[in-house]
Amino acid sequence: MNNNDRLVRLRYALDLKDSEMVEIFKLGGADMSIGDVRYLLTKKDESDIENDDEFTENHYKKECSNRLFESFLNGLIVYKRGRQMAKTGEPVEMTYALKHDKDVNNILLKKVKVALKLTNEDMLDILEEADVYISKGELSAVLRKEDHRNYQECGDRYARNFLKGLVIEYRG
Repeated sequence: MNNNDRLVRLRYALDLKDSEMVEIFKLGGADMSIGDVRYLLTKKDESDIENDDEFTENHYKKECSNRLFESFLNGLIVYKRGRQMAKTGEPVEMTYALKHDKDVNNILLKKVKVALKLTNEDMLDILEEADVYISKGELSAVLRKEDHRNYQECGDRYARNFLKGLVIEYRG
């Protein structure tokens, strides 16, 4: 699963329109037009892709970089919860925690949890909606900082099923 797939699934789960996507990207610090957003969400024609087997990942007209995807997630937090202010009254600078491709799913879960004001129990319930059963400890390990000794990398299966559970929860 690549960032474009994650973006498409998240957009569907939260029922976001193109104009809302543009606004969310802007809130996250990425200047995107409706055309740019549509390009990110549009798959390439199958004739343009050399397909060696049936299980290759989807290819999109424009690749969504880690930085752009994290900008969207940061914007989603601001869109859903408002901009965080420091005690001085200045807006808090957004953080970019994504350092490696392997961390994308962990960051996705953390930032969607914050944006939607989910508790760990809510997240476990959402995963159960998609018939995935994990313990509180396993979820806690996925939500930890990367340098923590109990940090666990979140695989595509959990991220995909979490997004599937969001669809069931928010659209079902």
